[in-house]
Amino acid sequence: MADVPFVEQLWVGLGGDPARLSQLRVTGPETVLPSVYDVTGFAAATIGVAMLAAAELRGDGGPVEVDRWQAAAVFVAETLFRPEGWEREPAWDPIAGDYPAADGWVRLHTNYASHRAAALWALDCGPDDVAAVVASRPAADVEADVVARGGAAAAMHDRAGWRAHRHGAVAIEQPIAFGHGEGEGRPRDGDDGLRVVDLTRVIAGPECTRFLAATGADVLRIDPPGFDEVPALLPETTAGKRCAFLDLRADADRFDALVRDADVLVCGLRPGAVDLDRVRAVNPSIVVARLDAYGWAGPWAGRRGFDSLVQMSTGIAARGQEVYGTDRPRPLPAQALDHGAGFALAAGVLRAVSKLRRNRVVVDVYASLVGAANVLIGAGEVADPDRSSLDWPDELFESVTTAWGPARRVRQPRGTGPIEPGPLGRDDPVWIE
Repeated sequence: MADVPFVEQLWVGLGGDPARLSQLRVTGPETVLPSVYDVTGFAAATIGVAMLAAAELRGDGGPVEVDRWQAAAVFVAETLFRPEGWEREPAWDPIAGDYPAADGWVRLHTNYASHRAAALWALDCGPDDVAAVVASRPAADVEADVVARGGAAAAMHDRAGWRAHRHGAVAIEQPIAFGHGEGEGRPRDGDDGLRVVDLTRVIAGPECTRFLAATGADVLRIDPPGFDEVPALLPETTAGKRCAFLDLRADADRFDALVRDADVLVCGLRPGAVDLDRVRAVNPSIVVARLDAYGWAGPWAGRRGFDSLVQMSTGIAARGQEVYGTDRPRPLPAQALDHGAGFALAAGVLRAVSKLRRNRVVVDVYASLVGAANVLIGAGEVADPDRSSLDWPDELFESVTTAWGPARRVRQPRGTGPIEPGPLGRDDPVWIE
């Protein structure tokens, strides 16, 4: 078995055969990314289980190798991306960030225009007055008011506070990914290539579908007409995929046609945004993979959330502040919950497809950011959180073309396929025959 933290828990948790773990080889330094928690090992493990699942689907019994340097670079790929001769827009909205409240800290996530508007509405102020207004109010009240108006925010808890929290007490038991259901199905007729409907946003879901594209899947990302994704992410998250605009309600018949001829639907939208009962009625054999921030049980199931918010809620940012002695929350050195949940979800999807093809059993797959936090925290703290080397080797990178211009980016574990990154809505919402 590969001597790397997390792997057995992740692989066996997805129903994988423990004997297959002997084929996973992990190389490189134990620590690359500095953190209280073993982010480097977590990166290697989640990528490793995805690679194992891809090999299993191909029927390849040979060894799978993951380099910790590469795994760590993949987990910070969006920050290492370098345009050549052009510029990306800023990754964060100016209002987004951590704010001292009257009794602690709270983080506002405002990268989407609707979430920015909700935060300003809840605080009843303009952008220049956000810090002052937050400082005058309890963190929990700011969080509650922003969320009630459709925004995204999180008060900072330490680990004890999260365990005592009405949702945290439930969420701490949430696995990173799991399969559910044992319905009868049959694989789609045709070649071995997967068709994947991609209804995901930001990092975690797109990480999953980018990996599926790298295994040879035809991934079709669907967004509402005119949808404005975080622009800085698109040169990374659209690699290997076709991207189309489609109104799922106004063009329900066209969406049904895509679902009918698909193998997998990956959904990162909030509950109710997609009629999954209709999806299952249209295609009883489709594998439905769902991603959630705060888990699938408890009062916050379905709550809007992002990696940075879950780190605040679960005690990760507070523990970083305590260990490093900083004057503000200290998060992980990567959006590790996003990336880890994305690769775990990809592994779950590929294992579900394997099970459908071999046993004619349909299993849906679920993953969550809070589950990723549980795995990372549950493995314990590293002995020397400051030990690191971030002089990234040149061989971890590649030169690529994008719709915006040339760039230098981190190599992905299986590449990204032949489709270059580009804007949303550039393709027709149809399958390629």
